[in-house]
Amino acid sequence: MKKLINILESLEIKPTYERLRIYKYLKEDNKMHPTVNTIYNGVLKDIPTISKTTVYNTLNLFIEKGIIIPIFITGKEERFDIITIPHHHFLCEKCNKIIDIIIKCPYFQKGSVQGHKINEFHAYFKGICKDCLNSENNSDK
Repeated sequence: MKKLINILESLEIKPTYERLRIYKYLKEDNKMHPTVNTIYNGVLKDIPTISKTTVYNTLNLFIEKGIIIPIFITGKEERFDIITIPHHHFLCEKCNKIIDIIIKCPYFQKGSVQGHKINEFHAYFKGICKDCLNSENNSDK
């Protein structure tokens, strides 16, 4: 927990218990790209008095400080990713899992596209993940 306290303090974020617990949840479950509700329900068992407003405010502070990024791949809800280096996301249209995809984007590395300066980028792929494809192929046998 001391490491998490140091991270938050280095970003001038007061390390309250609620913030630490939310940050810990994101660090441990970063592969699932949770929603506000998922995060809220995940920390509720440890902090039964936490409000959803506290979760929203904490996530907005984390976004402002650059320790998480919001992603909008589903078109229905905002998800949160603790991996802040530029990367792509793949949404499985069957199981709804969001998978990090590391692909170098030459335009982002160059810093511009057709003369326009790039400050950030978001790239999403949608389709069927390999786990679902394997399940389909195995059920056909």
